[in-house]
Amino acid sequence: MIQTILSQAVEAARPAAELGQTATYIPELGKMDKHHLGACVFTWEGERCCAGDTDVRFSIQSISKVISLAAALELCGYDTVFERVGMEPSGEAFNAMGKLEAVGSTPSNPMINAGAIAVDSYLEPKISFEEMLSFTRKLCMDPQIVLDEKVYHSEMSHISRNRAIAYLLENTGVIRSDVERTLDFYVRMCSLSITAESLAGLGLVLAGDGVHPATGERLLSPDTVRVVKTIMLTCGMYDGSGTFAVQVGIPSKSGVGGGILSVVDGRMGIGIFGPALDGKGNSVAGIQVLRTLSRELHLHIFDPSEHR
Repeated sequence: MIQTILSQAVEAARPAAELGQTATYIPELGKMDKHHLGACVFTWEGERCCAGDTDVRFSIQSISKVISLAAALELCGYDTVFERVGMEPSGEAFNAMGKLEAVGSTPSNPMINAGAIAVDSYLEPKISFEEMLSFTRKLCMDPQIVLDEKVYHSEMSHISRNRAIAYLLENTGVIRSDVERTLDFYVRMCSLSITAESLAGLGLVLAGDGVHPATGERLLSPDTVRVVKTIMLTCGMYDGSGTFAVQVGIPSKSGVGGGILSVVDGRMGIGIFGPALDGKGNSVAGIQVLRTLSRELHLHIFDPSEHR
């Protein structure tokens, strides 16, 4: 049943790609064919359903914020992470500077650029990028994940806004480590090359409370997973998070590479790839696929329990 619904949802959503554009502000991302669309659903019972362009590799971008937040919670602890980063939806664009220049101000949440850069500033002194890459491969159940050098260099060549954000954070005391090392770490994490299947794997680990579904190994603590999923629900779709929560109701995180990671607690992980973005930076066709899956499979977090 899931495979049929998924295939139909992907085909029905394909025309929506015409309504969006690729993320040309990072030149390498702008080269992606905006008509790509793929979706995967991995269930806790072992079912793996895929439709469309699910083996095409693309840039993880802001979905890496989920992995960095999880790692920071594990390595630095809840109190350290949220001492100088908030938990509230910002209502602003993902790369907004907002009121960061004000003394005592802090980033709204870890899913916007300012918050993620701050989180990476706590994480970078404690773990190498190579160790984070290995951690990401395990969480996504994808040993083929690598750094996309072209995306990395393209993003580093167009980093002025994020550099400004980072130095504002240093100026107000939010960042207390080396700014340039933090920025390099942040961009490397955003430049990992993944597939929709990688995201479905990560979603399944989060849906399983941090346990690897095949090996039974605990990769994340239950407390870390609870925090991550909650912030995904409230802040994961940029300044479209509230509308998405009402219409779809699945904890999710998007990236301007076209990916969406979604987690159906205790049931499944969903990975989407559709690089045509709306004005908020979310995959246009990907959101349409998720609306259909949520409706047809009763995945909304507040659907009546008898429908699940």
